[in-house]
Amino acid sequence: MAALCSGAEVGYRRTGLNAGFMCFLDINRIQMKKEIEVTKSWLEKVVVGLNLCPFARQPFSMGRIRYIVYEGADIVQLAKVMVQEAQYLSRQPPAEVETALLILSNALPDFFDYLDFIEEAEWLIRENGLEGIVQLASFHPDYQFAGTEPEAPENYTNRSPYPMLHLLREESIERVLENYEHPEEIPARNIEKMRELGVEGIRKLMGE
Repeated sequence: MAALCSGAEVGYRRTGLNAGFMCFLDINRIQMKKEIEVTKSWLEKVVVGLNLCPFARQPFSMGRIRYIVYEGADIVQLAKVMVQEAQYLSRQPPAEVETALLILSNALPDFFDYLDFIEEAEWLIRENGLEGIVQLASFHPDYQFAGTEPEAPENYTNRSPYPMLHLLREESIERVLENYEHPEEIPARNIEKMRELGVEGIRKLMGE
């Protein structure tokens, strides 16, 4: 696969020639995908804007996030794409691609199916020798932490416009944590922020 520029936007879709063949589509050369525009807006207003993730601001502002849109619904193909993207991330210099977001425009709309896939994806990370190199974080429109009500504000710390798989470099996380005071307090602070905003305020911020 040819190298792509930092902050590249890539799409996976089925071709009309072969239903099993996945092609790479450089969306920069065709059009800005709606899914990527919406994702960038969510990152800017919520993740970076509310400082929910201390790792996000720099790669977002410097264009080092790789956005990938998977338009299929086949989870077997999705698993292959996820492994390919994790391997790609592990080979690229952090100065070009720091992290990647795999955006699922049609796959895994059900949150519990999504959680089942996350378990499979984490197993695949280990099986492909990427444990300790690439870490997986999860975001979903219906994300719900155990023991919470569906519309509890704290669930919105991990709610996103689309189901997503966030691929992070472990070395980048460790580097940020070295210079971040009390990282163990991040989840509690995020929950407090969301509760202060309330569901209505959060939805307004997300443009819902």
